Amino acid sequence: MNSVPEYFGCMVFDDKAMKSRLPKETYKAMKKTIQDGKRLDIAVANVVANAMKDWAVENGATHFTHWFQPMTGITAEKHDSFISPCKDGSVIMEFSGKELVRGEPDASSFPSGGLRATFEARGYTAWDPTSYAFIKEGVLCIPTAFCSYGGEALDMKTPLLRSMEAIGKQAVRILKLFGQDDVTSVKTTVGPEQEYFLVDKDMYNKRKDLIFTGRTLFGAKPPKGQELDDHYFGSIKPRVAAFMKDLNEELWKLGILAKTEHNEVAPAQHELAPIFSTTNIATDHNQLTMEIMQKVAKKHNMICLLHEKPFAGVNGSGKHNNWSISTNKGVNLLEPGETPYDNAQFLLFLCAVIKAVDDYQDLLRISVASAGNDHRLGANEAPPAVVSMFLGDELNEILESIENETAYDAKEKVQMKVGVHVLPRFPKDTTDRNRTSPFAFTGNKFEFRMLGSANSIAGANIVLNTAVAESLKSYADRLEGVDNFEDALHELIKKTIKDHKRIIFNGNGYDDEWIKEAERRGLLNLKTTPDCVAHLLDEKNVKLFEEHKVFTRAELEARYEIRLENYCKTINIEALTMIDMVNKDILPAISSYVGELSKTAATKKSCFASADCSYEEKTVTRLSALSASIYSKVSDLESALISLKSAADEAEEAEMFKSVIIPKMQELRAVTDEAECITSAEYWPYPSYGELLFGVR
Repeated sequence: MNSVPEYFGCMVFDDKAMKSRLPKETYKAMKKTIQDGKRLDIAVANVVANAMKDWAVENGATHFTHWFQPMTGITAEKHDSFISPCKDGSVIMEFSGKELVRGEPDASSFPSGGLRATFEARGYTAWDPTSYAFIKEGVLCIPTAFCSYGGEALDMKTPLLRSMEAIGKQAVRILKLFGQDDVTSVKTTVGPEQEYFLVDKDMYNKRKDLIFTGRTLFGAKPPKGQELDDHYFGSIKPRVAAFMKDLNEELWKLGILAKTEHNEVAPAQHELAPIFSTTNIATDHNQLTMEIMQKVAKKHNMICLLHEKPFAGVNGSGKHNNWSISTNKGVNLLEPGETPYDNAQFLLFLCAVIKAVDDYQDLLRISVASAGNDHRLGANEAPPAVVSMFLGDELNEILESIENETAYDAKEKVQMKVGVHVLPRFPKDTTDRNRTSPFAFTGNKFEFRMLGSANSIAGANIVLNTAVAESLKSYADRLEGVDNFEDALHELIKKTIKDHKRIIFNGNGYDDEWIKEAERRGLLNLKTTPDCVAHLLDEKNVKLFEEHKVFTRAELEARYEIRLENYCKTINIEALTMIDMVNKDILPAISSYVGELSKTAATKKSCFASADCSYEEKTVTRLSALSASIYSKVSDLESALISLKSAADEAEEAEMFKSVIIPKMQELRAVTDEAECITSAEYWPYPSYGELLFGVR
C-alpha cells in the first residue's frame, strides 16, 4: 500500500481529478457551480460525464449509480452498466451528460408520507455537483437529490441543500452591513463524531433481537459493565485496532477525513471523528462512514451496531454534530477572536444562534427523534430531552454585561500549572466544556449532542440552518437602512439576549433540579417521539420552512406521517420479536432446565433418603413462578398489539405504542431477565450481555 497522501481520495472524482481531465473552460464552469451554485449547462455536463466515465473505468468501475438518501435514513442505489451495443454485436463504454444529470429510480417503494400513491412509480434523481462522485465496489456513485414526479422532495438531501442556500443568502445580507462586500457565499460546515459498538459476529447471529431490531430486547446485567471507567480511552484491542486500520484505509480512499478514533465509555463501544466538511458533503460522508463501518466489521468477523441503545445498563451511542458557519474567504463567523466583547459581528451571529435555538427548540428535538433515541435522551448518558445552550463563563459574562449596560472586565489567559516542572505550561482555556449540554459552544462552533448514532445528520442540520437563517433575516430586515447602524446593532444584540436568555444554561444538564428549572423557564420537555413530532406542523414551524423555501406544507405533512409510521413500525417489530423469542426459545429453555432440576432432585432422593434438594426445589419453584409470569405477560403483549387496530390514525397509534406497548415490553423484559439470572448458561438460548460486551478480544 502506498503512503496515505498518495492514495487519499484515489476513488474520488475530486478537484484534482477534474483539473487534470477536464478542458480548462469546463473545469472553470464546474468550479463556478461548486463554489457559487451556478447552474451547469448540459454541454458542460456532457464533457464532465465523458471524463468521469473514463476515470471510473480506469479505476475498475463497470457500472454507475445515482446515489441518493431517501427518507429511510440510509442510502439507495440502482446500478447501470456503461456498456452500449454496437451494430456489429460488440459494445462500447458510454456515459452521457443526461445520464449524469438525471436518473429515474422507482419512487413508489420509498417512504413518501402520502405524497405518492403506490401505483405512481415515477421519481427523479438530480446530480449534486457540489459533492464529488466516487467509486465504491466497482460502481461509480454520483451523489444526487431525489424528488417525486411532481417535484416534491422525497429525500434528505434536497431540503438540506435548500436550507444551506437559505442561511447563505441571509448571512451574506448581514455581512454586507459590516462592509464585507467581497463575500459572495456563506456555507455551514459540520464534523459529526460517530459512536458505535463492535460485537462478535458468531454471537450476534445467535441473537434474534440484534438481527431483527439492532438492539438487545432481553439481557440480564453482567457482573461488570462500565463502572470502573477502564474502557474509555483505554488501549485498543488488537482485533479492534485491525478493524480501525482497514476502516481508515477505506474511508481515506473515498476522501473522507477520518481523524480521531478511540474507545468510548461502555465496553465494546468506540468512536470515530472526522475533520469538518461543508454540510452536504459531511452528510454524504457520514452516510458512507456508517455503511463502510458495517462492511469492514464483517470482514473481521464482527458486527458494527449503530443502534442508539443496543444494550441496557451501559451507555448508548450518539452522534455529536459540530456545526459552524464560514464565508467563501475562509472566515469562521463563530470565531470569537482574542476579544469577543469587541467583536460585534461575532456577537450578532452568536445571538442569531441563541434566538434560533430558543425559538425552534421543538424542531431541534424533532430532528433527533426516533424510537431508538428515546432510550438515550435524558438517561444520564446523553443530554436531557430539554433543549438548552451552554456558552461558558466568558461568553455568559459578556452577554450579561451587554444586557445590563455594564463594563466587561476582560480576563487575561492564565498559564496552566500542573505542579511538575518538567511538564510544559500552556494557556488555560477561559471556559470548561460541558458534556451534559444538548447544544454547547466549544470555541468556534456549536456541538449539538442530541443526535442518535444511527441518525442521518441531514435532519438536524436542516433545522439548524433554517432556524438561524430566520434569525439572520429578521436582523437584516431590521438593520438595513437604519440611520445609526452601531446603535441599532447594540440594541438588537441587547434585546436578543434579554428575550432569549432562558435557553442558556451552563450547569449540569443531568440534574433533576435543572429539568424543574427548565420547565419554570418555559422550555419544552418533549420526552418521546410522539410528544415532539406533534409540533412539526405547528403554524410557526410550517411558516418557517415555507418562508425559506426549505419545505412546502405538503412535504412537512409527509414527514410528519413518516416519522410516526416509522416509530410505530419499529416498536411493533420489537414487540413481535420479543414474543417470538419468548415463545420459541426462552420459555422452552426454562421449562427444560426446570425439568432437569426436578429430575436431579428425584434422583438424589431415590439414592439418599436424607438428601438436601433445597437448591433444586427452590430454583424450580422460583423459575416456575417466573415462567408463569413470563407466559402471562407475553400473552398480555400479544393482546395489546391486537388492540392497536382500533387506533383512529397514526398519532393515536403512536400514543398507544408509547403508553401501552412499551410498558408491557418493559414488564416482560424484567421478569425474563430475572429468569436468565438463575437459569443455567447451558440452557439459556442466547449469548449473555457479558459474552457480547466482552467477547471481542
